[in-house]
Amino acid sequence: MNLAQHISELAQRLALELKTRITADHPGVAKAWVCFGVSGSGDEATVVVRAGFNVHSVTRTSTGKFRVTFLSPMPDASYCWHAFARNAGNQSAMKHAGARATAEAKTTQFVEVVCTTSNGSLSDTTEMNLTVWR
Repeated sequence: MNLAQHISELAQRLALELKTRITADHPGVAKAWVCFGVSGSGDEATVVVRAGFNVHSVTRTSTGKFRVTFLSPMPDASYCWHAFARNAGNQSAMKHAGARATAEAKTTQFVEVVCTTSNGSLSDTTEMNLTVWR
């Protein structure tokens, strides 16, 4: 058996071992994620969900404010989330994702996120990505 065959065999054994240890309950696995954006503007603006996992819906509550509702609720509100926003087609407009200022904006059922411009003004975005860990 040559070195390449040894490495291949080792990689296969490692993959089998990891497969049995990392399950959906592992804290390093995302419990929910979603890629969405806003199409249109003003009263005609609609949320377009491109892909997601364990997300029931994304609602635009007003310009730059979004509520992401989970399909299966989190066990408690002590989960961690991360979001980022970007603007397709307009590379000069910086976008930021952030948390709502009030505590009730993060529950076991949903999390609310905002998108702002560099100066802090609420703004819709063509793409927002949110990941939740617990």
